[in-house]
Amino acid sequence: MFEAFFEGLLLVFQWPAIGFLVLGVLIGIWLGAVPGLGGAIGLVLLIPFTFNMDPVPAFALLLGMYAVTATSDTIASVMLGIPGTSASQATILDGYPLAQKGQAARAFGAAFTVSAFGGVFGAFILALSLPLILPIILAFNSPELFMLGVLGLSMVGSLSGGSMVKGLAVAALGLLMSTIGYAETDAIPRYYLGTDYLLAGLPLIPVVLGLFAVPEIMELALRNTSISRVEATKSREGSLLQGIKDAFKNWWLATRCAAIGTYIGMLPGLGAAIVDWLAYGHAVQSAKDKSKFGQGDIRGVIAPEAANNATRGGSLLPTVAFGIPGNLGTAILLGALLIQGLRPGPDMLTTELHVTFSMVWSIVVANIVVAVLLMMWSNQVAKIAFVPGHLLVPGVILFVFMGSWLGGGALGDWITVFVMGLVGFFMKRGGWPRPPLILALILGSIMENSFQLTMRVYQDLSWLLKPINLTILVLIIITLVLAARGITTNRRADTGDKEKEIVTGEGSEKNPVVSLPFAIALLIFFGWALVEALPWPSTAGRFPVTAAVPGIGLVLLAVIADARAYMGAVRDSGGLHPAWAKASEMAVLDRAIVFFGYLAAMIILALIMGQKLAIPIFIAIYLIRWGKYSTRFALTYAAGGWVLLVGFYDRIMNLLWHNSWLSDWLPEALPAFVPAWLFV
Repeated sequence: MFEAFFEGLLLVFQWPAIGFLVLGVLIGIWLGAVPGLGGAIGLVLLIPFTFNMDPVPAFALLLGMYAVTATSDTIASVMLGIPGTSASQATILDGYPLAQKGQAARAFGAAFTVSAFGGVFGAFILALSLPLILPIILAFNSPELFMLGVLGLSMVGSLSGGSMVKGLAVAALGLLMSTIGYAETDAIPRYYLGTDYLLAGLPLIPVVLGLFAVPEIMELALRNTSISRVEATKSREGSLLQGIKDAFKNWWLATRCAAIGTYIGMLPGLGAAIVDWLAYGHAVQSAKDKSKFGQGDIRGVIAPEAANNATRGGSLLPTVAFGIPGNLGTAILLGALLIQGLRPGPDMLTTELHVTFSMVWSIVVANIVVAVLLMMWSNQVAKIAFVPGHLLVPGVILFVFMGSWLGGGALGDWITVFVMGLVGFFMKRGGWPRPPLILALILGSIMENSFQLTMRVYQDLSWLLKPINLTILVLIIITLVLAARGITTNRRADTGDKEKEIVTGEGSEKNPVVSLPFAIALLIFFGWALVEALPWPSTAGRFPVTAAVPGIGLVLLAVIADARAYMGAVRDSGGLHPAWAKASEMAVLDRAIVFFGYLAAMIILALIMGQKLAIPIFIAIYLIRWGKYSTRFALTYAAGGWVLLVGFYDRIMNLLWHNSWLSDWLPEALPAFVPAWLFV
């Protein structure tokens, strides 16, 4: 085993493997930093280039790219409050508030340091666990996977925001949304609103980008501010070096979270989706002082970043050892194994063990290289936090809408971004945490499948008495109790001093005039979903009912609390109209309506002219009318966006574009020497 271990190391550092590894790292930095791309898309793009390569260089390229996206996705999470990938959701809770305080470089220093540590730690634990892991994986069957999903939802629901009831209600909403489309076990369409687009389910990437990206980028447009709310000269404790010191200061937390990431990542299909939340929840619950979490606590960056990088190594183990992919990325890697003529299973742990260890070493080296590179560039990246918001908005909108288009290539993806942007805006303004919805949407199908299998096998609730399930159940109860105590303590501390309320944390804004209508809308939605599900067969309706019933109870509690706060706001404002006026001013509703009008106009323009022209026109009009920039500057910016659309998304990624009205006749009208792909 030791001979294969060191042989794998030598293979990685031989040419051309090391060259392909560095190339993969550079590609992975770009793919992780751009919202909507990520490691899975990178694997799809790169696999065709590996067909005629030897196994070690091929996997050096693929793993070099795939391993580092869990590090570079921190850039979007910290700078924009947008999860670069699903593995960086928890990072936004404290990473983005740090950027708003002008401490983005500090967040990067801590994140990149523990990311390198987590990736290396996970890879070495993977190497040590190869002969021991089979009993652990086999111990987690459908009941355990379902309970682990419930634990993840309880953690994110109770730890993100100032209201545990709202967090858990949003988690129930996410579970219901995950049931849109055909049922897991029956060909029965659910909640698809009569449109074929939803029969395959609600696409994740457009939902994530709409829910997080649109509200956060709107904040820059509506308030005419940069990401940082303080000037660069006034930012203290915000250096890269300070972040590195924070990482070493919290080394024990990073080690514990890396261990969590490694072993949870080994669980097929579930680990990568919840591991950052489990690590974040562990950081909160193990901290003596919990008051700063969600407001820019560096520990809230260290914990998930150490865990999600360690997951890369952990998720690779069941893939190579048993042919069980842990997530979409490792499923694609499994295909790459087969293309290279390697069969997952005993051979990868015996005769091909040196190849397996070369994969482990590829992950180790890639994590070290990316940490060094990103630290070299992080101070420059952090300066984006002080750039005027109007310069960032058009570019980010381009990446957001094109990122959503990558998933399915349907205009419904753009509409989903728009609708979820509306939902995300009102959730943010009303103090409803958004992360539980995304995690529940990711886990929903996995949990439903595990739930259905469990109920078929056990027919009752006896599965809850299994030792692992009892342990997880105790952890769920402890999580909810500790979260409830923490929220109560924070409320008592804030009593009588409203000026000290911090609104940077996820779900912490207080605006009952906005929250109450949203709560009532949720109650109506849950009621409609329950009525719709009751006539379905139990195999199709059991899980939606299981999500809808507690959702109704939780939202009722939220409605009662919001109604009391609403009446208090009306009383304090001297009447209903002044209360609505004040709430509208706090939420900047008038300008928000205008901004959504701009986005709606862009979508309509895409129907007529296609995306290659609609997005540059949006960029130019936004900069001229909203940003008040010169026409020359706006047209130059728009031309840059057009070059990116044509050069990268069209020529390199070969995307299929929407067949607009213009595309039906323009190709024939153009001169023969002008290619139509420049415009449609």
